[in-house]
Amino acid sequence: MAKHVLVTGGAGFIGSHVVDAYVERGWRVTVVDDLSTGDRRNVNPRASFIEADIRKVPLDEIRPELISHHAAQMDVRRSVDDPLFDANVNILGSLALLQKAAELGVKRFIFASTGGAIYGEPQFAPQTEQHPTNPVSPYGCAKLAVEHYLNYFRVVHGLPTVALRYANVYGPRQNSKGEAGVVAIFADRLRKSEKAIINGDGQQTRDFVYVADVVAANMKVTESADAGPLNVGTGVETSINALAKLIGVRTEHGPAKAGEQRRSVLASQFGRTKLADGLRETLAWFNRSR
Repeated sequence: MAKHVLVTGGAGFIGSHVVDAYVERGWRVTVVDDLSTGDRRNVNPRASFIEADIRKVPLDEIRPELISHHAAQMDVRRSVDDPLFDANVNILGSLALLQKAAELGVKRFIFASTGGAIYGEPQFAPQTEQHPTNPVSPYGCAKLAVEHYLNYFRVVHGLPTVALRYANVYGPRQNSKGEAGVVAIFADRLRKSEKAIINGDGQQTRDFVYVADVVAANMKVTESADAGPLNVGTGVETSINALAKLIGVRTEHGPAKAGEQRRSVLASQFGRTKLADGLRETLAWFNRSR
């Protein structure tokens, strides 16, 4: 019988790619997503789909062997405006999953965490997993809190858990609306022949990791005993100005975003795709999706 994995947030950008990878490996896949930010069309037709809030996942019915937890309130600005809502979804929703997973004897729990938002402004770069954690947003605080719960359930209840701290993930299927990744926003503006707004001077840097490398990291920890946290990035800093030039989008500068981090770059073994190559694939997808 095929192994069974539950992917929360599996209709979203990263989650749907993770779903595809498990399907290709012959796993039985169940997707849970409330479609608040995900798209039903992203879900692999060979996966089962349940539309549900992350806080109300029917684990007793699904009974997976592995949980890949990608569902989240992912809007950093919303977390600042409404930290209680952010904590309700990202902390309490995750905690409910962890508790039930431990009760059911789930064999592996993979958590999609965050790199830059957990570490804060670098004290050294690239930031390793040993870098101090100084989140300056409720979103980052919530992700770090869940990581502590992962450790608790692993040590006290024997639930095999691992946290993957993602850098700035980009690639096909990324949404360009709202609090989206800058690559997706720039690609969408380029497709529409519109100017992109750069917040501030554009010298702020990020570590852009291609979604295929993120999927590879998920597949590796699926079969390993790693407990993490593990960074998933490239170790390469790219400024927003440089990114705009690589994409070829016309830009203008707007006001700096209050509290925006200036630098973020993660030391990692996983990011192998060169930015130029990943951008080529991403732009091709945006052009096809017109």
